[in-house]
Amino acid sequence: MGSRNGFARALAGGVLVLDGGLSNALEAQGYDLGDALWSARLLRDAPGAIVRAHAGYFAAGARVATTASYQASFEGFAAAGVGRAEAAGLMRRSVALAREAAEGRADRFVAASVGPYGAYLADGSEYRGRYGLTRRQLLDFHRPRVEALAEAGPDALALETVPDVEEAEALVEATAGLGLPVWLSYSAEGGRTRAGQPLAEAFRAVAGAPHVVALGVNCLRPEEADAAVETAARAGGGTPVVVYPNSGERWDAGRRRWAGGPTFRPERVAAWTAAGARLVGGCCRVGPEQIRALAVAVAREAGGVSGVPGASGAPGASGASQDRPGRG
Repeated sequence: MGSRNGFARALAGGVLVLDGGLSNALEAQGYDLGDALWSARLLRDAPGAIVRAHAGYFAAGARVATTASYQASFEGFAAAGVGRAEAAGLMRRSVALAREAAEGRADRFVAASVGPYGAYLADGSEYRGRYGLTRRQLLDFHRPRVEALAEAGPDALALETVPDVEEAEALVEATAGLGLPVWLSYSAEGGRTRAGQPLAEAFRAVAGAPHVVALGVNCLRPEEADAAVETAARAGGGTPVVVYPNSGERWDAGRRRWAGGPTFRPERVAAWTAAGARLVGGCCRVGPEQIRALAVAVAREAGGVSGVPGASGAPGASGASQDRPGRG
């Protein structure tokens, strides 16, 4: 299996390909993720489906699996009638399932997903931020869940879809002292966090933490990723950049459906890596075929495509639906 030291070495050695959207990979198997727990519900109800989703991304050339814990919290599980001990066990299971999919390979890694407080609310708040909570309240929410995930021994923690600086600072504080590297990625639009802070300021606010090994963005439109990566590289003080945009389709909250066509293009990776990106992948509605094409593009940038599954394949759409935006 991978290791936290191995993850740091791999990150220092070149570009690592992340997976794509977990929820669309699960819905492609026929699962309805319409409840508040989203993909975290399947940690209890259909763990085998999660293993298959992770395995599909690994087979496509991803080096990092992001666990099905984005929506997992003690409060969220409690609302669904799951006790604290079982909830902690389900969070740890998310790491074990990704490990199972990795099949013991040292070149595959597991990042435990930590979604923002807004993911627990399940009302799109991760795209607004500013929940009206104090920093202490955010710490009290996040610290127990990151401790439960850390107990399972992931290679890293993925602090994802963070909408504002205040929560980013709370997450960085909550994950300090766990002995795990973390990456932190903001949800962003128009060069700002979803709460409206300039991205440069947002990156500088957390760039000095020694356990933060990458800073960047996720779940933004692909067209905005280039500028966001450049901002992260300039403002991050030399910290490697992480970027995984969504498909480019627009979520229509009123009609509860996706609108427009996908604009995710694997060839964008050349600009990302040139600007300093070292963790690259996809978010909402980016499926295994797009990740396969992205892995091919990364390998070509590195000088070859040997060892990339389906290296002659072309990008395609997953065809999966998703009930709402977010990492999943």
